[in-house]
Formats: sequence, structure tokens, C-alpha cells
Amino acid sequence: MSTNHDDPQTPSDGPESETPKENLVHFNPWRDFNDAAPQIDVFGDEPDPEQIAQFMEVVFGYCDGLIPVRSFIDKGQGFDGRPHNIWIDAGDNVTDKMTTFANWAAREGAAVYVIPGTVGAPGQAKAGDILQMQAVVVDIDTGDITAKRAHLERHLGPPTMVVESGGVTPEGQHKAHVWWKLTEPAEGSDIARVTRVRGDIAAKIGGDMHFRSAHQPIRVAGSVYYKNSLKTQVRIVTLNADRERDLGEFTEAVTDMPPAPGVSLQPDFAAPDKPAVDDVLVTPVRESAQDDWSRFEGASTAIGYFIRMVHEGRMSKDEGWEGICGYNAAMLRPQWSVERLKRESERLWTRHVEKYGPPLIRLDSAAPAPNEMPAFTLGTLLNDSSPMPADIIAPRVLTPGGLLVLGGAPKVGKSDLLISWLVHMAAGVPFLDFTPPRPLRVFYLQAEIQYHYLRERMKQISLPKEVLSGARDNLVATPKLNLLLDVEGSVRVAQAIRRAFPAEPVDIICIDPIRNLFDGGPDGGGENDNTAMMFFLKERVEVLRDHINPDCGVILAHHTKKLSKQQVKDDPFLALSGASALRGFYTSGLILHRPDEESPQRKLEIELRNGPALEPKIIDKVKGEWTEINPMNERLVLAELGARHDAERDRKGEVITDILVREARAGRMYSMTLFAQTFENQGGLNGQTSIRDRLNVLTSKGVLKLVKGDAASDLGLPNERSKYGYLCTEFMELATGEDLIDPDTGEIVPTSIHVRPSHYKCAQTGAVLPVENPEIWVHPEGVNT
Repeated sequence: MSTNHDDPQTPSDGPESETPKENLVHFNPWRDFNDAAPQIDVFGDEPDPEQIAQFMEVVFGYCDGLIPVRSFIDKGQGFDGRPHNIWIDAGDNVTDKMTTFANWAAREGAAVYVIPGTVGAPGQAKAGDILQMQAVVVDIDTGDITAKRAHLERHLGPPTMVVESGGVTPEGQHKAHVWWKLTEPAEGSDIARVTRVRGDIAAKIGGDMHFRSAHQPIRVAGSVYYKNSLKTQVRIVTLNADRERDLGEFTEAVTDMPPAPGVSLQPDFAAPDKPAVDDVLVTPVRESAQDDWSRFEGASTAIGYFIRMVHEGRMSKDEGWEGICGYNAAMLRPQWSVERLKRESERLWTRHVEKYGPPLIRLDSAAPAPNEMPAFTLGTLLNDSSPMPADIIAPRVLTPGGLLVLGGAPKVGKSDLLISWLVHMAAGVPFLDFTPPRPLRVFYLQAEIQYHYLRERMKQISLPKEVLSGARDNLVATPKLNLLLDVEGSVRVAQAIRRAFPAEPVDIICIDPIRNLFDGGPDGGGENDNTAMMFFLKERVEVLRDHINPDCGVILAHHTKKLSKQQVKDDPFLALSGASALRGFYTSGLILHRPDEESPQRKLEIELRNGPALEPKIIDKVKGEWTEINPMNERLVLAELGARHDAERDRKGEVITDILVREARAGRMYSMTLFAQTFENQGGLNGQTSIRDRLNVLTSKGVLKLVKGDAASDLGLPNERSKYGYLCTEFMELATGEDLIDPDTGEIVPTSIHVRPSHYKCAQTGAVLPVENPEIWVHPEGVNT
């Protein structure tokens, strides 16, 4: 590892980890080591409380817990010192405490660092201790800093903050830390997403790859940089304090960002100051430093290589030890003793596991491949009249051993369509003319929806009872998973599939979405990397399928990127996010998109490798079920004008619903007549007649329901003699006019009660009928308001 990094390694990663614990001083920010007035260096910069405050807000403003803070004596000052550690509460007075520590460190000639995340207790600072992180950072310390920053801004948008760390490259450019603040702190499994995004940005921009670790410390803006006889301030040069990014959207932008010009994503396992692994493994090395590197350097590099292979699941433990012993016997002269070899291996293994986590477990070997490549003459192929294998989903949409990719933009209805499709396949019922030969055994490996919301979505599926009944035991779904489909994750998935279908092999394995489970292999490439995508498809997806059932089909749900309407029209499959290797690998591709954003109808484009082309389908949800729309029914005359009228009707419906909700929170509910009279010509609702017409439509379609009779009296409402009673929306809360005092805080909070409908308007007869179950709101499906 190069020694020119601005930022030190954490105690478990760098040479500081071997510092005896008694050399660490735990600093109390309220206790000054020197009662004398601080001496101001008129020739250098001093800590800036304002910049420290801005930095702490960007990096920790939303976080709870303790911030690990550390100071080091920077190199090149002519003296050494001990590191000092403190843990600062991220709550009140955090800026004052950090400024106090920075002032003390400045007097001592020490730099100030933080781990950009919070922990639960003093003394914690390892990656596994991090509880919250609210910002993504990349350290750009080499090359053309200006060009790299421009590349980041072009593809990821303006950052929240840019900090010049104090260091200067040999070309004279200031090294920089670029920060993006998240809309909320990442917790749990999302911390791994943050560190992965940090690593992906660094790899694509040529930044410091150490920020793949959650516990990597970084300099505090507003503190003082001491290094190589240079004293300067770590200063903020760009601040967009109100710019925040959603983690999911930001991850997608990073995935789509290409590498910066001149940056290669090919890994370099050997740092400049260490011998290359390829050279070490084939070059003898003698004692007493007679060669380019010592026996210790050679043995440590070789052992580290085999440890990495074992840890990543590419070798068994026995194979790794055999490789270490083979290197020792062939290249070390004289050899190390077995005891020393074992001791060094165990030491390096322990450090590797601490840094990268538990080792991966390989799947059992699949069936051995034939020794000879199969090849057939034209005559053999022409003479083979055996029946074709039965489609898993006809016509040729999913064939035995095939791979189907379903792509769609977020919120287009991709997952909803997929769930309905899988339920039909598990029941053995055709869906949109896609036909299974029998009820299929389906394992739905989904990684987006948590358990309770998954069961809620399944219960909301509006399908015939016989379809749901037929699929009850054949469709097995997972809740949101905290894993990648790496070797260890593949083992867990394989075990889960076997438990789900112990008697018969699974017919379909569905992965939804690729992004949340993607593993680019030991090189850590992202979805835009063709090599990483091929690794995922061949070494993860295909190996899992072949291990479970080589003849089963695989369905992958994937996101699409933003393209113009014309680009989607010309070639919709270019919209698939990620590397082009994906399109060349699948046997079937489906893209779900909205040709017209103002229309609820979707278009399903279909591309087949193993069969004749299928025409695109126009589909929509009608009464809760996905239905194919006859293209002849599409509006052809004055389509744009009609769409505008539809949009205006939708707007009025939304305005009416919003007014009813707002008024209920103020303690007021309305009958149809009173509402029309009260809000005439407000919010673009026009006159009373127009409002009543829209209310009649909304109640007929079930968007609005009714409260009357005893239900109205129970809410304390006056007896309404009208046919319809009071209008009611879903999730309506009615203020009671009473206040509730919080016993803990003394805060006065107005109370409200949930309004549940008692009646609804029948869409067929117009009659007002009682609601069967007021607790369940039956949603309108496939209609416009």
C-alpha cells in the first residue's frame, strides 16, 4: 500500500494497529491539557469553527450515537506523537466539542480525523460497530483532480460538499474529498450499500479504494493539515448544504456512471512498494536479502494470495494450504519451518477475516462437464426428429435451462406484473397468453419488500379464488434479504430452495431485482462492467441453476435507464440498465414501459432467442387484474386532446380528495351538497354542478365512500338526512377538538380518530349499500377518476 494517502488506516488496517494500547490517550474535550492561552501561529492557518460546523452537519446532522474521533501527528514534522482517541455524542454541542478538540490538536501539531459514521459505545471503531452513516465520500488524491471532479459532477450531479484535504499532487493540484449527503442515515444492511457505493465511485474515478471499509477515517474540514513541513487548513471549497440524495437513486446513478477517462477497472493486487504476486510465486528468494525482496516479503505475499483465494471460495482450505506449502518448498531457500509457516498463515488469515468478513463457502460441485466439446454435423441435425422439449412457459417465452429478463423503470408496475404472472404460473393458468404446461413450482427470490408489506401485497392481489388456491403451495417467496448472491449467498439460496421443494425440483427461480443481489466477483465490478455482469450470470446465476435443476428456468427482474421516447421506440431493449453482456446472454427479454406517461396503459415488448418474434402487448390493470388491451380500442382521433381532458378529470378528483382530508383534520366533514356549495370555484373545481358530477363519479368508482346513520353519530356528526350522508376518503382522520398531553414531554397534541366508511355507492345500480367490512378499503382498479 502506498504511503502517500492523506488519510490513515483504521487501527485494524494500518501500522498503527500494532501500537500498544497504553500509548493511546482517550481525550476528554472538556479537559484542557494546557491552561495557558493558545499560541497563535501567525504564519499558518488555525481551526475554523464555522467550517467545522458545516462539515459536521453534512456528515452527521441526522445521525444518533457516538462519533469516533482520532488525531495523529502528520509525517514530516520532525517529531512523533501518540494517537489520541475520543468519542463525541452526535447530538447537542457536537460542533463545540469538535472545535475544542481541533484547537487542542492544532497546538500539538496533530491532524484531526473522524470515521464518517456513528457507533454505540466508547471504544468502538471497527466496521462492524458502525450503526449509522448519512453521507457518501470519495477521496481523490492522484491524477487530474479537476477532471475527475468534473466527471463526477457530470454523471452524479453537484455534490453536497467538496473539501480540499490539504495535500497537493506532484502536478500541483489540491487533493479533494467529495461528499454527497443522504436524505436519511443508512442503517443495518444499507451501510454495506453505502460502502459499496463508495468503493464503486473510487474504482471508477481512480480514488482511494480504502473507503470500501466503513471504518476508514477522514480529515475534518476546518481542522489543520500538517505534513512534510506544510501547515494549511483543511477547507471547504464547495458547499450545497441543501442538496441531498436518496440512497437508491444515487446507487443507480453510480452504477450507470462510466469510468473516468484513463481509469481502468482491472484490479491491481500489488501495491507499488510490494512485489507483484505473479513474480513472487515463480521467483526463488534467498535469505540475507540477496534478492529483490526478502523471504518474509515473499512468503507473506504468497500466503496472502492463497488466503484470498480460500476466503473468496475459489480454493478449498486444503488446496490453499497445499499451495502455501508448495511455494515454501519450491521458492524459499532455505525453507521456513512448518510451525512458522502455520503461525504466519494463521496471523494473516485472522487479519484478512477482520477486514473482509467471514470466508465464503462454495457450492458443491455440479455435474462434471464432458471432456470433449459437443459438435454435430448438418446431417445429424437434419435427421434428428425427436420431439422438442416442452416449454416451461409457452410460446418459447421460457424454455428449459433458459434465462428471461424482465426490465422496467421504477414504479412502472414491474413487480406487480411479475407477482401476478408467477401466481398464474404456479396455479397452471395462462397469463396474458403466456401458458404453462402444468402448475409450476416457483421460488421467488425477492430482495425489495419486507415481510409484512410482502404479505400485504399478496393479499391485495385481485385474482380469481381458483388461481390463488392453485398457487398456494407452489409459489414460495422470500422477504427482503440482507445478502448478495455471492458464494455464501448462493449456498443459502440453494438450501432454501431445497427446503421449499424437497420432493420435486423447482421449475422457475425468479430473482427480483438483480441490483440488490448483484455480485461482480472478486474484482468487485459493478453492473456496467461487462466482465462483472458475465461473472454474475455464469458464476452465480448459472451455477445456482445447474446446482438445483439444470432444466429449470430463471427469471431476472431488472431496472431500466432513462431513454427518450424515440430511443425506446427504436430499440426498447437498449433501456436495460447495466452492461451489454446481459442482452447477449438471455434467451428471452421483456421490457415494460409507458409509451404515454399520461396514460395508465403499459406496453410489454418481447424479444425471443429460441422462438419466433412475438408482437408487443398493450396491457393494463382492469378490476385488479392485468389484462391485454386490444390495440383496436386505443384512442386514435384527437388522442392528445382526450388525454388532456382525462388529466383534468384526474386533477379534479385529486383536489377533491385532498380538500376532504385537510378539512377532516380541522374537524369538518361534508355531504355532497354542502361540499359543492362550500368549495365552488376553488382549486379549479368550477361550479356546483361540475363538482357534484365529479363527486358522483368518484363515489361510483369507489374512490370516495360514505358515512351515515349510526356511524356518523358515533363520530359526533350531526344527523345528515341526505341519501348519501358524509363523504369519506381512505386514511381520513377526523379531529375531535380535544387535546392530549404527553406525560413525558408535556407537549399538547390534538387528538383525532380514524374515519371508516359505513356505506358505498354501487357502481351498477347507484344504490347506497352498507360496507361489509369497514376495516378493509376496497381499492378501485383499472379506472380513472
